[in-house]
Amino acid sequence: MKALRRLTVRAALPAELTALGELVMNLRWSWDRSTHDLFEKVDPKVWQACAGDPVRLLGQVSSQRLSELAADSAFLDRLHAAADDLRDYLSGPRWYQSVIDQTQDGAAQISWPAAIAYFSPEFGITEVLPQYSGGLGILAGDHLKAASDLGVPLLGVGLLYRSGYFSQSLSADGWQLEHYPALDPHGLPLALARAQDGTALRVTVELPEGARLSAQVWIAQVGRIPLLLLDSDVEENGAAERGVTDRLYGGGEDHRLRQELLLGIGGVRAIRAYCSITGHPEPEVFHTNEGHAGFLGIERIRELTEHGPKLGFAEALEAVRAGTVFTTHTPVPAGIDRFPRSLIKAQFADLEPAIPVERLLALGAEDDADKFNMAHMGLRLSGRANGVSQLHGQVSREMFSSLWPGFDDDEVPISSITNGVHDPTWVAREIQQLGEPSSWPETFDGQQLWKLRRNLRGQLITEIRRRLRASAAARGTHPAELAWVDSAFDPETLTIGFARRVPSYKRLTLMLRDPERLRALLLDPQRPLQMVIAGKSHPADEGGKKLIQDMVRFTDDAEVRHRIAFLPDYDIGMARYLYWGCDVWLNNPLRPLEACGTSGMKSALNGGLNLSIRDGWWDEMYDGQNGWAIPTADGVDDPIRR
Repeated sequence: MKALRRLTVRAALPAELTALGELVMNLRWSWDRSTHDLFEKVDPKVWQACAGDPVRLLGQVSSQRLSELAADSAFLDRLHAAADDLRDYLSGPRWYQSVIDQTQDGAAQISWPAAIAYFSPEFGITEVLPQYSGGLGILAGDHLKAASDLGVPLLGVGLLYRSGYFSQSLSADGWQLEHYPALDPHGLPLALARAQDGTALRVTVELPEGARLSAQVWIAQVGRIPLLLLDSDVEENGAAERGVTDRLYGGGEDHRLRQELLLGIGGVRAIRAYCSITGHPEPEVFHTNEGHAGFLGIERIRELTEHGPKLGFAEALEAVRAGTVFTTHTPVPAGIDRFPRSLIKAQFADLEPAIPVERLLALGAEDDADKFNMAHMGLRLSGRANGVSQLHGQVSREMFSSLWPGFDDDEVPISSITNGVHDPTWVAREIQQLGEPSSWPETFDGQQLWKLRRNLRGQLITEIRRRLRASAAARGTHPAELAWVDSAFDPETLTIGFARRVPSYKRLTLMLRDPERLRALLLDPQRPLQMVIAGKSHPADEGGKKLIQDMVRFTDDAEVRHRIAFLPDYDIGMARYLYWGCDVWLNNPLRPLEACGTSGMKSALNGGLNLSIRDGWWDEMYDGQNGWAIPTADGVDDPIRR
């Protein structure tokens, strides 16, 4: 069901509080604790009711309270200090600038890009801007934040989905239900990009038979990094075209193709317009996060064949490859976007003769002659490519070896760069306040560590109880039946976390293979344990939804429900509590199908220990002392026994 349109009215701030609006519109607040604390000071009750959304905060706080703050000298001092700190952060030199200065002083002159375009179908920056479904988007969000902190001149490009991914709830019998709340861009920390004449900027992508797909461009400022988000919900589009950016990963082949055309081709055109209007440097390198944005290479070839030097196709292809990087996150062919070859041919027929359609189709050729493979195109258009862990790099070289006939698998030019995480986003405040980790062995003993872990575990348990009540109410449980929630989970009990997307290869229900053994572990009278579980299944994945239902039915059992819980609607906000409070992070995918898996890194940053199959990042980071490795029977086909 299509979500209803929702409009947001923003409050007018007193002149003395103008800087508050500036702070709200830069997403650095999502990882800067001092700015976060300042927002809470505006009105603690409203801040809590708004779930940490500063745009909603300013829309709901009373005018009387704003007037009080405008006359509060202590608050104004904090406000001006925060605004000055943001300006210094945005304008001062950082790591990237210092490296440039150092290399320019040496004998060898190194050319550093003035701008790098980073394309991704999703970005997970904050739960306030729900434009992500899982690890790919969270990584992209962390990538922008880390680049901002380091001063790396990225320019992000994505789509603005008016209904995001989906919100998850559970039916009375534990089945996943999807909801698509309407997002009003005016109620989000976004600014509409405008042309020189003040009108909303438009980019257009040509479709077959003379049709056109138009989009406006919203800008999310992620610290120093502008993120351009294309939005097709504009009045000059027809109903089908307006719905192109309705939902993340929604619709059939034609709908998905239009999304990827808009991301790749429209994204390049949005960059060109943005740079022309603002004076931002043109990107010298284009980085595509998976194959979804692969058409950016076709657009750049078109530019070189139709404008400027007017190169031939082969020369333009080589020029584009020299400035393109491709990151694959997919360890199985089934995870790659593939479109009917006829659909691609119809889309690009009008590019003849500048771009011969047969040459274009060859870029996406694969074993099935009727399919166009987006990952194959992305690799053929890129000068450099990488997987996201050492093991995944090896898997990728084997999976894509047919693109380099005559090469041994080890010689296939796909390297590996293991994913990382943005520490300030995920590390608990209490740990950040401990100072530099290098000093901990001398200043931090086991008793203090346990006190810290108990504190963080207690925060998690408070959140678990809150969410259990909300979920039970949504499933039709009467409040009088929920007295048990007040004593659910124990701050003194070992807590295991398992939270991620729910495709079959991640094996959510592997722990239920022997339910009585699990029950005994949860209820052990001497050394019990407790588990908190969360995750979403793709709306079209009935098998994943069945796994969730099986898990929920187990957690609903009155005998164990105080020791194990499934929390619906896993998002960034919930994830932080899980990473902070869980003592052990469980991960049991089918090896080698976990390309990287960064959730365990975030748990480790907060003092958690990993209990995981040696897959993705854990395969290279496990050292025998920093957690536990679950053995894998690589030669066994049974996904339960393996």
